[in-house]
Amino acid sequence: MEMTGQGPTEENKMDEKSKMQKGEPFNVNMDDNLLKERRECRELCFEYNQISAVNGSERRKKIRGILGSVKGDMINVEPPFFCDYGWNVEVGENFYSECNLVIQDAGGVTFGDNVFVGPNCGFYTKARPFDFERRSEGVEFARPIKVGDNVCFGPNVHVMQGVTIGKGAYILGGSVVTDDVPENAIMSGNPAVQIN
Repeated sequence: MEMTGQGPTEENKMDEKSKMQKGEPFNVNMDDNLLKERRECRELCFEYNQISAVNGSERRKKIRGILGSVKGDMINVEPPFFCDYGWNVEVGENFYSECNLVIQDAGGVTFGDNVFVGPNCGFYTKARPFDFERRSEGVEFARPIKVGDNVCFGPNVHVMQGVTIGKGAYILGGSVVTDDVPENAIMSGNPAVQIN
């Protein structure tokens, strides 16, 4: 960065969490609070994953303590489940996920009502720069993922940063979603394309 003699820029004044929330490049390793929040969330996920399937009410209580917002009473996330922060995930009414759900929620992930997620699915809001020097320094950036109402994900679906999925869409198993999905679309492939 070229020195201008005008003092610190607005970007330099912001902490890494603020940068993350604004979609600007950030470095989690330079923010003790972000590191602490991530460690705490990992511990909560570990605890959640140890709860027996017969203790449904305890599991629902624990998942509500992990996620930022849960609408309604109908939520079921089969363990194991992993996320980075938790507070940056919003879940609508009647949410169901099979096992091995991974949410990298640095950029924020919002699920609408009546969303069903197959096993081994991932939602990844963060990415790293193509420039290996910045990448080696730990720089990341994050973009939000938004999922509309009545969306279904088959097994092994991966949704990348910055994607919005329209209501009523169906993402077939094994798909990698890299672009926005129209309402009521059926998507398949890597990268996923509309097939209906």
